[in-house]
Amino acid sequence: MAVETELKLRIAPEQLAKLKRHALLKTYSITRPTTRRLQNIYYDTPKLDLQKSEMALRLRHTGRQWLQTLKGGGSVQAGLHRRNEWEVPVKRAALDFSATLEVEWDEHLRPSLRKKLHPIFVTDFARNSRMLDFQGTQIELCMDQGEVRTEQHSMPICELELELKSGEPRLLFELALKILEVAPFELETVSKAEQGYRLLSGYAVQPVKGVAPVFAMTDSLTDVLKALIWSCLQHFQGNLSGAMGSDDDEYLHQMRVALRRLRVVLRMAEKVRADGQLAGLYKDVADLCVALGRIREWDMFIAGTLQPMRARMAGHGGLQALLAASERQRAACYAELRGEAQAREMQRLLLHFSIWMNGDYWQQQTETAQQAQDFAARRLRKLAKRFAHFGQQLDTTDATQLHALRIIAKKLRYSAEFFADLYDKKKAKSFLAALSEVQDVLGLINDIAVAHRLLDGLAADASLAAHQESITLSRGWIAHDLSHQLVVLRKTIQRFNKQAVFWQK
Repeated sequence: MAVETELKLRIAPEQLAKLKRHALLKTYSITRPTTRRLQNIYYDTPKLDLQKSEMALRLRHTGRQWLQTLKGGGSVQAGLHRRNEWEVPVKRAALDFSATLEVEWDEHLRPSLRKKLHPIFVTDFARNSRMLDFQGTQIELCMDQGEVRTEQHSMPICELELELKSGEPRLLFELALKILEVAPFELETVSKAEQGYRLLSGYAVQPVKGVAPVFAMTDSLTDVLKALIWSCLQHFQGNLSGAMGSDDDEYLHQMRVALRRLRVVLRMAEKVRADGQLAGLYKDVADLCVALGRIREWDMFIAGTLQPMRARMAGHGGLQALLAASERQRAACYAELRGEAQAREMQRLLLHFSIWMNGDYWQQQTETAQQAQDFAARRLRKLAKRFAHFGQQLDTTDATQLHALRIIAKKLRYSAEFFADLYDKKKAKSFLAALSEVQDVLGLINDIAVAHRLLDGLAADASLAAHQESITLSRGWIAHDLSHQLVVLRKTIQRFNKQAVFWQK
């Protein structure tokens, strides 16, 4: 068995052609580029048993040779694919298990399944490859262009693969940073095999919600923090393409949730050991949160205030003018988000995180498994104490206090979600449900405060000078909503205060 480690980058054909001509690759090349055609036939059972087991079986035809390959296990982190791989040559275009002498073939591909295997899709692409020596690390760079096909559908393939032949995985991301300066790309989390399965099933891309990793009591604090950071990055990355090209604003919302959760974990890591790179990454995430927040504010203002008002008062010309002006503001924000400069910055952020996550910071951590649970209890106890203090002192007419309570509620909720598996699940579920109610109401109150601020900006817009009455009308609408939400807030805090903490032994 071999372990394949490669970084996949999705790239536009014109950018691939640009990179192929650029001097960057010549700088590090130690072999001349070669081009060959790779034809691959993927097999599975009618019930897709291999896919369900996260395995992929293919026959590859290259030149005069056929290779039979089984892949599975491993992980995908920010485009870095690690897969176990078993490969044997076969004589012709047919599966041949007499050549599979390794015992792992029987363990991962039961003989009872083999007679059910049949072709399900193919990938057919040209591969231009060369070997690079990058800072002493041997990397094979492959440029793949072609398609994946089922009997009824097809989709194009255009990607870069950086396969690690020797050295540290961190250098794959370092090289990708240099490539990013030449040609934009997206880190690719989906393998060619998974693309084929998606095409086969008619898979439709949808916004992705965050899922906290499942921990064992024996996991160290280092393992826990690393898993949490990777899960937040995966959550962010899983919604990035949708936010860049879809009208569904849920993608953007989920990206913001992922970044907020990530900030909470980074603060935890900082409590363990401060680090210059960590501080820089935290600032980059905070800045991106602000940029995405501006867009989300217009989304919520339009959906939560202006559209309900227009529905109630159909034909009101002033409200229509406010809505049109707000939609223009939102469109301008989205255009900036989807520009090439911002797109590169978000890929660069993911690469910088990946370099840091594969760097020295984590190799110097030596926490024990017991310290992980102790750390969680201390962190949750401190956040709960701060939340209780803010809640008891809360003046619902003070916007600053309401904002502070909302921030600490988020930190407590995300931290509680992260560590819930280390404690009694029933108690944690009840605690989180009550806390989520508080956070939801605080979010609505914050949306109202934001709506007032956006209305201030619209009131100063000369093109809306004739519609000041509509702005005043809007203020009255949200003021009524605020009084209702403040009543609800007091009740949800009272219900939450009755919850028992779940992290006490």
